[in-house]
Amino acid sequence: MIEAKLWKFGDDINTDLMLPASVQAKSEAEQAKAVFLANRPGWVSEMKPGDAIVAGRNFGMGSNRPASRSLRNCGVAFLMAESINGLFFRNSVNYGLLALECPGCAAAFEEGDRARFDPEAWRVTNLRTGAALSPLPIPERLLGLMRGGGIFPLLEKEGLIAPKLR
Repeated sequence: MIEAKLWKFGDDINTDLMLPASVQAKSEAEQAKAVFLANRPGWVSEMKPGDAIVAGRNFGMGSNRPASRSLRNCGVAFLMAESINGLFFRNSVNYGLLALECPGCAAAFEEGDRARFDPEAWRVTNLRTGAALSPLPIPERLLGLMRGGGIFPLLEKEGLIAPKLR
């Protein structure tokens, strides 16, 4: 069970907004500090680890930047959107960000609402209104990667890549 405060974003949120070009060559920690700097300055310092994002259509459109990693590194517990760009979704799997396509979520939740995601029942509930939605199914293997930190920890564990220097 994951319970989180929600931050609301609209349609067509571009990866350039999540991971600006000016920080692409910097450390993951520096990249995480710049998330949404262009469209919501100060968001990173306002949100708390364990908060979540609700958004409209086509979340994560744009380039192949590792924006999912930056959201995860900020402490975003999960993302739910009306629809998620395919490349962004795949990067969410790779980097261990729980990303849910959840039709109706943009209308059912407002910024500041608290949401409860029950992975056993596969339901997201608005704790303010009681509205409950079912995200679209995610194949078990992909969901396991998201919940397990992504593909890279798995590859390290299996000895297929060198451990990341921490």
